[in-house]
Amino acid sequence: MRTILGLLRLFFSFGKWLYSTSAFTLVVALLLIVVGVALYASQGNMATFSITILSGLLRAMLLFLVAAGLSIIFGLMDILNFAQGAYFMLGAYVAYDFQHSNMGVLRMGDSIPDPNLRFVVGVLLAIIVGLVLGFVLERVLLRPLYERPLFQLVLTFGVSIVMLEFIKGVWGTTPNSWTAKLALQDAQFELFGQPFSMYRLFIILAGFIMIFAVALLLRRTRIGIIIRAGVEDDEMVNALGINVRAVFTLVFALGCMLASLGGAVAAPFLGATPSMGATFLLAAIAVIVLGGLGSYEGTAIASFIVGLAWATMEQFSLFTNIGTVLSSTTPMLLLAFILLLRPNGLFGEAR
Repeated sequence: MRTILGLLRLFFSFGKWLYSTSAFTLVVALLLIVVGVALYASQGNMATFSITILSGLLRAMLLFLVAAGLSIIFGLMDILNFAQGAYFMLGAYVAYDFQHSNMGVLRMGDSIPDPNLRFVVGVLLAIIVGLVLGFVLERVLLRPLYERPLFQLVLTFGVSIVMLEFIKGVWGTTPNSWTAKLALQDAQFELFGQPFSMYRLFIILAGFIMIFAVALLLRRTRIGIIIRAGVEDDEMVNALGINVRAVFTLVFALGCMLASLGGAVAAPFLGATPSMGATFLLAAIAVIVLGGLGSYEGTAIASFIVGLAWATMEQFSLFTNIGTVLSSTTPMLLLAFILLLRPNGLFGEAR
């Protein structure tokens, strides 16, 4: 009994310290805890530890591509796009179908025999599909509902259901595993004696590039200045002769495009399944709320925290043989813990 009371006192003391500390100190503390648990779950085996960390970084990059669009759209337009996960799923199916010309439904990639070039074209096609459908969703369906926030939520949720049923109708409900071989998948590198596919490293590096590219777009370009000005005072921006509505449409389409890009590059690892959209949407919502609604920097940092924690809990569940419940609920449990300490998220402001 004394041991339990001692642990509870330690837990509440730690929580009190986290509550009073700065956001960056809290981020460092969380990352150290995650790395410590990963080391413990790996039993000191550095090969297993490297698998956990790289899997966490991979998942963090994919989460970022879904969550970044959500965060930017919400920060500018106050719209929580529940269809973002469906765009991620659609991007995966487009890339899969284009790559597997002998197994796909649309058989669009038959004219490109080289699988590596076919994959590049498939990713570009997924980007175009996400951009066009994002434009249509904002311009045709959402624009008349700007004064009705609740209707926007219902509409985007309904669009996600329609897209899911469309995918089921075209590609069926059976999960599709990626079978085509790419040069980056065959190439390998070693870390602590454990071989890894170069494609894993490619996604992680590509994710870092996207983080900095979007940050530069928002902070260092004219369109970024217009976007940030539109967030603060859209009427003033309109008075300067800038079409704010067109900027809103562009941002919304770019956010959907990022999700489709994430699904396309994730397909070689995850395949294409009807459930992947909902899984990544829920985790992405946890990311943007944890990082702070509308905070791009918070979204990027929270993606790392959630991705690493998710992979760590999967390894911990394997080590302790407690099933998959803990790992699957990790994003929401982490979100609840942070919101108890900081109701506005790590870097969010009261809205």
